[in-house]
Amino acid sequence: MKKFSWLLLAALLTILLAACSEETSTSDQKAEEAPKKESEPEQKEEPDPPYQALEPSEDAVPLKESLSEEELKNMPEQQLALGGEPERAVPAGETLAKDMEDQTTGPLKDHRLVAYYGTPQSENMGILGTMEPEEFMKQLKEQAQAYSDADPKRPAVPTIELITTMAHRVPGPDGNYVTKLSDEKIEEYVKLAEKHDAIVLLDIQLGTDTVMNQVKSIEKWLKHPNVHLAIDTEFQVDEGEVPGEDLGQVDGQEVQEAVEYVSKLTEENDLPDKFVLVHQFTEHVLTNKDAIQPTDNVEVALNFDGWGSSTDKMALYKKYVRDKPSQYGGFKVFYDKDEPVMTPEEVVKLDPSPAIVNYQ
Repeated sequence: MKKFSWLLLAALLTILLAACSEETSTSDQKAEEAPKKESEPEQKEEPDPPYQALEPSEDAVPLKESLSEEELKNMPEQQLALGGEPERAVPAGETLAKDMEDQTTGPLKDHRLVAYYGTPQSENMGILGTMEPEEFMKQLKEQAQAYSDADPKRPAVPTIELITTMAHRVPGPDGNYVTKLSDEKIEEYVKLAEKHDAIVLLDIQLGTDTVMNQVKSIEKWLKHPNVHLAIDTEFQVDEGEVPGEDLGQVDGQEVQEAVEYVSKLTEENDLPDKFVLVHQFTEHVLTNKDAIQPTDNVEVALNFDGWGSSTDKMALYKKYVRDKPSQYGGFKVFYDKDEPVMTPEEVVKLDPSPAIVNYQ
């Protein structure tokens, strides 16, 4: 009888322990599952940008402190304090055009790009073709540093503006009056930019070809994180016309198609946000400008690239960029053709302050 009692007690203890173990296991499982249900979705971390801005020198003076009394009077906050309406469209040094927004994390948002323009195929198309790549980068960085010092709030990023398809006065192999830079040369300058933490801007000149044909021809390069797009509007001519002899023209809707194409490319390939630069030196070469709009991952800049007297250039920048604003403005400086060549301090005081400055 005593043996039976001990066996019964042992059986009861076994059942009790098993029940406790199952309850503990269930509680542990619920505890493991609960955080998963209650936790918020993980936030995607923004990757480091594929470029490096040049930090201002220690003795660099903030732009506002470098303004003259007359320039300070023209600033919106000062004019409003005096009871008047501001003449300037945006505060001094601001690159985003009036009433425009930037939803991207693109390079124009917090930086200024300083670009050297040209092609290794020609010494006459810009500074890029006049020197070896490493010396080219050395001088580009020196010029970019001058802009970081002129406006420390917006440090400059060295940028290579590489003419990828060049317009000619002869039909060329495809009959479209353009020739494409070799893949080997494009690769060389993309790697050069990567080595120096710089940006590459692939410039297309169109001839009798279309914007989208040219964009698609460089698509594999646009998939690189540090590569962006520039469109030279003056070189797109109609059949029977010749680039360089006849002034070309691009409709803004064609540009917008390229902007949206780059936007989709950026999204589908999980790339850092990009920008598209549109060149304009006179009214005729770019029509239907209102059609050109940025996207959530592509910034847009309109670049005034005329040459001549600095007074005329400032007036035309106002006419084409300030008075008919795109999201951002750009400004080209010609070392050999401008009279005089504007200093970085003068350029950054333009209204709006150019988000990209390119040199030819």
